[in-house]
Amino acid sequence: MRSDLSLIKNSAFKGIYSLVGLAAVNFLLLPGICLLHLSDVSNAEPSVPVSEDNNTEILLLVWHYRKRNPCDCWEKFRISGCTITEDRSMYNKADAVVMWHQDHQTISNVKARLPPEPRPPAQKWIWGNFESPTNVKRLWKFEGIYNLTLNYREDSDIFLPVGYLIPNVLLDKVPQASLAHRLNSSSDPRPGFVAWVVSHWENRLERVRFYKLLKNHIKIDVFGHAGTRTLPKGRDSVVQMIRQYRFYLAFENSQHTDYITEKLWNAVQGGAIPVVLGPSRKNYERCLPPEAFIHVDDFPTVQELALYLRKVKDSPSLIQMHLSWRKDYSLYIKFMWGEPYCRACQALKMRKGKIDVVKNLTAWFYP
Repeated sequence: MRSDLSLIKNSAFKGIYSLVGLAAVNFLLLPGICLLHLSDVSNAEPSVPVSEDNNTEILLLVWHYRKRNPCDCWEKFRISGCTITEDRSMYNKADAVVMWHQDHQTISNVKARLPPEPRPPAQKWIWGNFESPTNVKRLWKFEGIYNLTLNYREDSDIFLPVGYLIPNVLLDKVPQASLAHRLNSSSDPRPGFVAWVVSHWENRLERVRFYKLLKNHIKIDVFGHAGTRTLPKGRDSVVQMIRQYRFYLAFENSQHTDYITEKLWNAVQGGAIPVVLGPSRKNYERCLPPEAFIHVDDFPTVQELALYLRKVKDSPSLIQMHLSWRKDYSLYIKFMWGEPYCRACQALKMRKGKIDVVKNLTAWFYP
């Protein structure tokens, strides 16, 4: 019988296997950019994150707060000296003000919803946004307003990805380790083949076009508002469902640098092999080992991708090749409504006294 690994002789699969080896070892030894935001945001080299231990006090005002009680940064993340408030009467005392773009982009009179000018001396205004450039409107209206950016982009001032891996050898050095999920590298059989959760369906989207081509070659179970299958009830329903499948389509709604959302991390948490459509493979490899996912661009045709997925499904050695990395990592998922403010405060503590000029957001954010 021909060995499964002989598939590398087929040009459609050479790219997959060339990713394994030295690249994977390098990833284990040198954590990717998804760890950088936990340490000094001005440091260009990856480093082990540390807790704040200086005496700098920061008052951060959130201009449109969506939660009833502001987050306690020390209790949750061991970040000291941070006070998060929604009380606008503290505006003149605040070191910085965070404003989310989606709270302003649909308003014709932008300045009517912004804090009053002139702003207090040395106060910084922070532009917060986790949407892709495709879904960010009227950015030009905000030129010359913000000093700092809070975003998923690695080159933002306050970098906060949706999720990131923590090497298990560093767990005792990472304050967030107690909140991370230890990954299971099990390759036990799963009843389902390929799953996809999708709610936003538009025929013009690349992910919809790709799905229509792929479903002609393999069976795909589709969940969500645009699907025909129902997610299980209860908390973490998407992850619960993914645990029943070998592959999960982590297809982003648009393709932009660093725009990698919970779709990828749900697949990782659920123990499936992610099939990704988003930014480049190189971009994904800054957050995951190269064999941890399958990129749609790895194959010259959709049919060859489908062929590879079927081969992996029936091959214990190929399944193990894509999953064995998991034994060395834990997964951390950000806390959406508290962590951005605490990370902003952490960055402000490190930048205390620095002059941050206003940003040209349009030139920076749009490709």
